[in-house]
Amino acid sequence: MRSPSYSVLPSGTARTLLVLALTAGLSAAVPAARATAPDAPAVPEAPAAAAAPVAATPYMGWSSWSMQSSKYPGLNPDGDYSWLTERKVLQQTDAMAAKLKKYGYSYVNIDAGWWRDNDWKPEFDANGRQTADPVRFPRGMKPVADHIHAKGLKAGIYLPVGLEKEGYGGGTVPIWNAPGCTTADIVYGDLRTTNGWDSSYKIDFSRPCAQKYIDSQARLIADWGYDFLKIDGVGPGSFKSGDNYDNVADIAAWQKAIAATGHPIHLELSWSLDIGHIADWKKYSNGWRIDTDVECYCDTLVSWENSVDDRFADAAAWSRHGGPGGWNDLDSLDVGNGAMDGLTEAERQTYMTLWAIAKSPLFTGDDLTRLDAYGTSLLTNREVIALNQSSTPAARPVTATGDRQVWAARNADGSWTVALFNLGTAPAAVTADWASLGFSGRGSVRDLWSHKDLGSLKDKITDTLPAHGSRLFTVTPHGPAQATTGYEAEAAGNTLGGGASVADCGVCSGSHKVGNLYLGGSLRFNDVVVPKAGRYTVKVGYVSGDPRQAEVSVNGAAATTYAFPSTGDWGTAETVGIPLSLKAGANTITFDSGSGYAPDIDRIDVPKRA
Repeated sequence: MRSPSYSVLPSGTARTLLVLALTAGLSAAVPAARATAPDAPAVPEAPAAAAAPVAATPYMGWSSWSMQSSKYPGLNPDGDYSWLTERKVLQQTDAMAAKLKKYGYSYVNIDAGWWRDNDWKPEFDANGRQTADPVRFPRGMKPVADHIHAKGLKAGIYLPVGLEKEGYGGGTVPIWNAPGCTTADIVYGDLRTTNGWDSSYKIDFSRPCAQKYIDSQARLIADWGYDFLKIDGVGPGSFKSGDNYDNVADIAAWQKAIAATGHPIHLELSWSLDIGHIADWKKYSNGWRIDTDVECYCDTLVSWENSVDDRFADAAAWSRHGGPGGWNDLDSLDVGNGAMDGLTEAERQTYMTLWAIAKSPLFTGDDLTRLDAYGTSLLTNREVIALNQSSTPAARPVTATGDRQVWAARNADGSWTVALFNLGTAPAAVTADWASLGFSGRGSVRDLWSHKDLGSLKDKITDTLPAHGSRLFTVTPHGPAQATTGYEAEAAGNTLGGGASVADCGVCSGSHKVGNLYLGGSLRFNDVVVPKAGRYTVKVGYVSGDPRQAEVSVNGAAATTYAFPSTGDWGTAETVGIPLSLKAGANTITFDSGSGYAPDIDRIDVPKRA
């Protein structure tokens, strides 16, 4: 996989040079000031609006990283990652206030590099805390936050986890407001490293001075007026595991330090966090990146193949974990700049559709001063934004996945959010069966992208979508609940093959499941009875801690391979629908692992009518 951002260590030769810079010269003395850029205009500070609870809904805003990291012509003329300056941030702030604020976008987030020059050499204050690079931010970081607040917006800033090596200063740097504490008193004596790039020393929170250092960082950020902090390179995650990369104690310390400031600060974690620690991320933070960087580190901001499409495989596992106070973060939403985004119009709509239904924060990395008409229409669609910001749970696949996917979520009023996706490279028809939503008959359909009511449709909705295309609907059932007949996987009348076996399952129907479906293991449901021949959407209850496939066949006919998204862990059960053609009377339905690994099967529910 490609290198994540440091967010920054970049890829290629630039990355090698910056690794050398990061690991050399461990002086914490404040460097002499370099030549400064022209002063930005002073803006009087205005009081921020009354604070809502932090992360009550997925946050909306803008982040600097996508443009910093791109090689799009003209974006970084002074070298890689040189885009980030005070002038550029204030331009984006003004553009957000003028174009997007009224739609709910509020955070202006400054990403990595604000304390480093174009050669990636850092600035630290006398207490080992990052401070503004005088060329990038000649007036320092507080006036930038003041300008953002004056526009009625919120200011965000970024730090890597741990004590950066350059801030250690031989261990003699005093910790602010902590008499007797120095940087030697906050890290492990062997100077073990941590974070996704090993660019920091791991902080030892069994030592009293350690919390004091985090307190000092939080106090500085709060005094500058920042309302949002992204902590990057956090583990377990960021492609690292093991004790050195377990930063749960760091995040707990940050939560404690932020609370002590009395200033509400949204705490966001990055990147590719370990889902096994979701209880910790929920307890100590307001959001967590579930995946790697969405940026392509190429001559556009993103690309479809780079990692936009990866989110479809990864988001399902996390779907049940986001909610008020903390949200699953899919990363920047770069759909507003046309050619610079690197995507087709269909891909741009699909990108935002997934972010919206997954209840991800909606923060764009686009140049807000040059939004095109189509991108603006996506970013400002009030119905799609309202869906993302509502109490609707995150959607997840309701059909066994492949290139033609249907995602859905049940809304509080009984309606359904339904998204159709064609992830293939050619146009294809995608169908959402009402049976997969648990009802039959008719349902009223509202198209959220076109703002049109499509009327009352019977049994399903089908549309032919372009390559990487999507549709997004609200479906209101008018028919009755779908009557089904349930068949337990562990029933004595079923046939197990290979190594398949019955196992206990506290989250499963009947408290059992059939597992060990691998390398030829199989489960055959016998005597599955339907009244007439037809196509039935059979719901499959299953458990799978990772994405898996199963070969499904009916009555001994040729099998079709279905992909089952991860349920997040081996203690969570979910359901998906698969379309099967059944004959009148008794049928057999077989789940075979083939040469791979299939999910554990809990039960199937078969509609009583086609």
